[in-house]
Amino acid sequence: MRKADLVNVGDSKREIEKQIAHRNRKNKRFKGVIIAATIISTLPLLFILFYIFRQGISAINWQFLTHLPKPVGETGGGVANALVGSILILLVSCIIAIPVGIVIGIYLNEETNSRLAYYCRLAVDVLQGIPSIVIGIIIYEWIVRPMGGFSALSGSVALALMMLPSIIKSTEETLKLLPESLKEASLALGVPYYKTMLKVIVPTGLGGILTGVILSISRVVGETAPLLFTAFGSPFMTTDIFKPMSSLPLIIFNYATSPYEDWHQLAWGASMLLILMILILNIISKIIQRKWKVQF
Repeated sequence: MRKADLVNVGDSKREIEKQIAHRNRKNKRFKGVIIAATIISTLPLLFILFYIFRQGISAINWQFLTHLPKPVGETGGGVANALVGSILILLVSCIIAIPVGIVIGIYLNEETNSRLAYYCRLAVDVLQGIPSIVIGIIIYEWIVRPMGGFSALSGSVALALMMLPSIIKSTEETLKLLPESLKEASLALGVPYYKTMLKVIVPTGLGGILTGVILSISRVVGETAPLLFTAFGSPFMTTDIFKPMSSLPLIIFNYATSPYEDWHQLAWGASMLLILMILILNIISKIIQRKWKVQF
């Protein structure tokens, strides 16, 4: 090889090395921008969590969790009625929304090209975008006024309507991941269609469906506006779903807007409880998603 050729090869190698180094520097700068943007977007959430925990931790004690609210002018008291009310309202809303949402999700997955499925998907998308306060007003007109008063049941129906889009979407998208051969094999063995759905398809996609259910619960657990028009709230402990019932979002709203300092402290404590509930629900959804991930 001639000397000139060796020089050209050396120059080409150095040029390639310079280009690679330049690209690496650009990649590092871009990665730094992404990390900085992530930190900046996470800081407000961390600050909010820190502030709520700092303000609310002093209010959390056994009396706070087990006692009823005190009348105006008396110090102390707790949020036991709101805690029980939140659990009951969410439980009833889950009983309403989960079966309906899963059945509709199965239907939309099976009937992909039907006109009814098209309009059903359109209705789900519209329902997902309706503000929560509008849903509260609708349930007030449909249930509260005909029943002649506020009730926990009407609040559960309002929350169930808000849960439905997430459950339907998660069920449909999860079932789309399952191979068609799974259903065909079951039907070929003579298994009835409904048993194939209930005992083969749904259990196989249970992880994704449960994740959607839990995320829908965490979405509505802190809703206040629909409950103002439906459950309304109550200072008493009750388990009757046909009567007004308190919940953590309602008691936070009432205490935070009051002029009393001790009620403000109770509102911070209730806010901390609500945040803990949402964090626990999100952790559970991540565990389920990781443990029962749909893979084919």
